[in-house]
Amino acid sequence: MVPSKKFYITTPIYYVNDVPHIGNMYTTLACDMIARFMRLDGVCVKFLTGTDEHGQKVQKAALALEKNPKDFVDLLSQNFRNLNSVMQFTNDDFIRTTEPRHIKAAQHLWKTLLERDEIYLGEYSGWYAVRDETFYQESELVNGKAPTGAEVEWVTEPSYFFRLSKWQDRLLELYHTNPNFIAPGSRRNEVLRFVGGGLHDLSVSRTSFKWGIPVPDVPDHIMYVWLDALTNYITALGYPNQDSTDFKDFWSNSLHIVGKDILRFHAVFWPAFLMAAGLTPPTRIFAHGWWTNDGEKISKSIGNAIDPLKLVETYGLDPVRYFLLREVPFGNDGDFSDTALIGRLNSDLANNYGNLVQRVLSFIAKSCNGIIPTPEPMTPTDQALLSQVAMLLPSLRADIEKQLLHKVAEQLWQVIGEANRYIDEEKPWTLKTENPTRMGTILYVLAETIRQIAILTQPLVPNASTRILDQLAVAPNQRTFADLGTALLPGTVLPPPEGVFPRWIEEK
Repeated sequence: MVPSKKFYITTPIYYVNDVPHIGNMYTTLACDMIARFMRLDGVCVKFLTGTDEHGQKVQKAALALEKNPKDFVDLLSQNFRNLNSVMQFTNDDFIRTTEPRHIKAAQHLWKTLLERDEIYLGEYSGWYAVRDETFYQESELVNGKAPTGAEVEWVTEPSYFFRLSKWQDRLLELYHTNPNFIAPGSRRNEVLRFVGGGLHDLSVSRTSFKWGIPVPDVPDHIMYVWLDALTNYITALGYPNQDSTDFKDFWSNSLHIVGKDILRFHAVFWPAFLMAAGLTPPTRIFAHGWWTNDGEKISKSIGNAIDPLKLVETYGLDPVRYFLLREVPFGNDGDFSDTALIGRLNSDLANNYGNLVQRVLSFIAKSCNGIIPTPEPMTPTDQALLSQVAMLLPSLRADIEKQLLHKVAEQLWQVIGEANRYIDEEKPWTLKTENPTRMGTILYVLAETIRQIAILTQPLVPNASTRILDQLAVAPNQRTFADLGTALLPGTVLPPPEGVFPRWIEEK
């Protein structure tokens, strides 16, 4: 059956003037979890990520290394593809702003804005932060620097301007008529305050450097990197062909996941560009928080950056995924520490989930000859556990719709905890000789609970979930959410059980 519902989810495209870091991994991981969940729920998903490869920062970095900018971005863009591969991200497309399809789309958007009198030629004088690729007002500077801490320089040059000021009321109307357009609520309030305070026309071209998309018919100007970069979201859907199947099917249900530092570009500039071009804004923008490292802000100068590849190499993919998605409410800032990650690994994964699976499957192997037992009529206690796991999906859906990713993990582990309490209270090991029928029923209830939990944990810990379902002899084509109601078949022969989440033991 072909899914009828379409869903489009995007990461920001990552700036290639540096190697991937934990923030990049975190954003893409969140998108990957949502995409996996939606696919398992029968939704047709398009998941986009990629790299932003133009701008003065890139040109300066390439020149410092005596490299051609294109050769430089080819190399660095591959680093992000490599990270996606190691993390097993399930993106359907990877876009680069140096691709011909993107250059075509960005220049078409420019021409559309120009034809609609949304762009005009003038001269810009103001404070510019190369690191942020952003102009700042005098009032926004903090101790002579950008609000981000970046150095600023005074720039005066000819520039095309986008009539952002005329879109203030339309933007406020968009936010008020679509209260879910920006999330979480604290970020929405920030945007409302910013736009409500008044908007100035936006400089959208540069002449002082050349590494960018040329303004159509005006080769002395290149497009402002954010007008260029933001267009990637519609480039990947076939724009400028608005009649393309992807554009018609996916843009109307689109979600941008971004870091809070680039929310203004996505929630103010981007919808204004789109509406000015006669296009609809995305459906929703969610801005997540930043990670610190043992309480310190992560920065190259301190030297405390967290290497995502080393993290996975050290602890394994699923523990890293689980920790980042569970440790802090999605949308808040979070603090990374090895101690906290190891705590989650040993407590939640090894002691709770892994131990439950190992106990039940080992017991079936030893006491039922490795065969799923036949259950007898169930007690209210049996039915209560099965009902609890059966009721998870609607609640998990609601959390995914709101991007409450940590709550998905919390709810799943609550049921894992109930299953552990059930086995401790029912004590099947005492029934092998005195009531083997009851023992078999208890083990069946536990195995069926584990099957459903393993299906539901696939977006969170995909490799471990696959291994658990393999050990329950669940066919690969019976692992979607539509299969949750298809119970384990008594008499099924199981393979020998294997541990899924080994405990982390510190080397002395």
